[in-house]
Amino acid sequence: MIYLDYAATSPMTPKALTAYCEVAKQYYGNSASLHDLGGQANYFVEQARAVVARSLGVNSDGVIFTGSGTEGNLISILSLALASNKGKHIISSQAEHTSVHAALNTLEKMGFVVTKLPLQQDGCIHVEQLREAIQEDTALITIQHVNSEIGSIQPIEEMAEIAKQLNVFLHVDCVQSYCKLPLKQQVDAITVSAHKIGGPKGCGAIYINPKLCVPALAPGVTHEHGLRGGTLDTPAIVAFATAIEDYQYERKYYEALRQSFKENLQETCQIIESKEQLPNICGVLMKRVEGQYVLLKLNEAGICISTGSACDIHSESGTKAILSMGYSMEAARQFFRVSFGPATTFEEIDRLQMALSVI
Repeated sequence: MIYLDYAATSPMTPKALTAYCEVAKQYYGNSASLHDLGGQANYFVEQARAVVARSLGVNSDGVIFTGSGTEGNLISILSLALASNKGKHIISSQAEHTSVHAALNTLEKMGFVVTKLPLQQDGCIHVEQLREAIQEDTALITIQHVNSEIGSIQPIEEMAEIAKQLNVFLHVDCVQSYCKLPLKQQVDAITVSAHKIGGPKGCGAIYINPKLCVPALAPGVTHEHGLRGGTLDTPAIVAFATAIEDYQYERKYYEALRQSFKENLQETCQIIESKEQLPNICGVLMKRVEGQYVLLKLNEAGICISTGSACDIHSESGTKAILSMGYSMEAARQFFRVSFGPATTFEEIDRLQMALSVI
């Protein structure tokens, strides 16, 4: 099989897999236990926490390990919203990950009012859009760094400046951008995930500024500063840290792959371009053909792609990013996504184009 669905998940790197197995076999103690095996596990957890902190340029005291990017978004958004004393208005976008919308839906039931900004034709939220949406009672802004469907990069650094000036909390979903695109500005909370960069599934992390007094969503839990309960998965956490140290994002190589894909793509296909773009994520429309049909035909040809976020596969409403940019529902149903990873070759792109040409 040719795997071109790295934006959904990536295979574990050999080093991460080896680390996982070794820790699971030798250091199986509960990191919260007081005996020697527990102490050994705790040592590895704290070393991994420091790796995550360095990769984000933050204080390790604010790093909390989670079971996924989804859980990380839920904890971050709910905690920050409830910690703010400014009011009950939240700003986000129409094209956020499903987990973000789930958190916002929960907050709306608690009396919060949510403004969801559309993406412009260039795939981005413009800074002035955000500025105009902020109200006196705006408590939180939550925006993804890179869109998982089309790869558009949002101007987070400029948004962070505005949020800081107006004393509004800012959470950034960095699941797609982590280890690929740095955040050059401090923010209040960040979500990342292991399996997008060659780490294990079921492991992620959040950063919440330790200077903030955020409430526990489940009062009484004792792990991770009381913000996330449950015994830590030490092998997964160590494998996550190993993947971080091992990961390299070859942007120029992905740009070359994307350019090759674009230049030889049939006329019935259109790649969605953004003002700022992470090149390894290609959102594509094929005229008069539904994306799900493209996925199935390519699967028959031994090629793995997707029709958008794996968390939205049962949605009947098309992809959020395309609809937010103003495309019709018909166009949204014609959407599919190709995403490259470290093992992707130009030969695989050629085979993809050949398979698309006969659909």
